[in-house]
Amino acid sequence: MYYIGRDIKFSNPREASKDGLIGVGGDLSVERLLLAYRKGIFPWFEKEQPILWWSPDPRFVLFPEKLKVSKSMKQVLRNLDFEVTVNKDFNKVIKECSQANRNGQSGTWITHDMIEAYIQFHKLGYAKSVEVWSNNELVGGLYGVDLGNGIFCGESMFTKVSNASKVGFITFIKNSDYKLIDCQVYTNHLASLGAEDISRNEFLKQL
Repeated sequence: MYYIGRDIKFSNPREASKDGLIGVGGDLSVERLLLAYRKGIFPWFEKEQPILWWSPDPRFVLFPEKLKVSKSMKQVLRNLDFEVTVNKDFNKVIKECSQANRNGQSGTWITHDMIEAYIQFHKLGYAKSVEVWSNNELVGGLYGVDLGNGIFCGESMFTKVSNASKVGFITFIKNSDYKLIDCQVYTNHLASLGAEDISRNEFLKQL
């Protein structure tokens, strides 16, 4: 781990600390974010912290061909209770993600600076959102990074009604041709959909 100054650079992700921390500091400029994601690194920090950059080992990912859809979810998808769109309202999705209540978390890691940075990332075509609508109301969604290398780096999702985020996630994957979905770190929610741990080395080979 090292302190990041003004220079747009990172050390080798394989040199990250045991918990995956690769560096501290820097900024959230488009140039730095591009370099980070191309190296398998992502920012994750809380409001009162400096910017922390991570490359965890193992890495939690989903291979689209291993996507698991339960019988109950297949029924939900067939019922067409939701409409799923892509890049219809990125700003709203990331703001909703920042306000979502999460088990075991007292606050959000999606700070104002993070929101502004990823909105700019989206405007330049490097980030995309998935929206889930019910009766013309946004009830779920997710956003992430796509650098055109066949990998979608999921950042966060939210849901206001049961199954909304799952519908968005499943529909998005089924209608995309990604070779890998980067889920970053383990969650029960994504594990139930087929995500799994792989080594950092294996993940970096995919980039």
